[in-house]
Amino acid sequence: MLHAQHSVGLPIDYPSFGTDGAGSCGYARGEYGGGGTLTGMADLGVVERVVAGLPGTEEGVRYGMRTWKVGGKAYAWERPFSKADLRRFGDEVPPAGEILALVVEDLADKESVLAARVGDGFFTIPHFEGFSAVLVELGRASESALTEALVDAWLVHAPADVAKEYLAKR
Repeated sequence: MLHAQHSVGLPIDYPSFGTDGAGSCGYARGEYGGGGTLTGMADLGVVERVVAGLPGTEEGVRYGMRTWKVGGKAYAWERPFSKADLRRFGDEVPPAGEILALVVEDLADKESVLAARVGDGFFTIPHFEGFSAVLVELGRASESALTEALVDAWLVHAPADVAKEYLAKR
């Protein structure tokens, strides 16, 4: 388990990704409830289903893109590439399909997530330098990896009492 501190003091245990042989993430091991392993690749339908189960989540639109918030703060949003983003890729082929941005606790957590999930479609771009968020190419992410990342992002901004209650029910 990776250990972090919730922004309001609630300790968060992040599963160590796949190192114990019991599954690739906390969701697959039943740590986030729901029981069992999710299969298949992620899409916005998975995002909608997961966020619907996270207490206090509100869906809205920010910069013309769907955004999910808790406690008035965005924790996930659709993030297509801008023309400037695409220019920065140069000759490199940019990730394709639906892209989701997710907040993380801090820049150290961002580096941990990116190192652990590089093969799962998690990445960053120059525009996100110095910003505590990662991007996910949904077509490359498993449902279980995305579910875990969405819960972790929600925990960053969820009020401490709501987060404690949610985690206690798991």
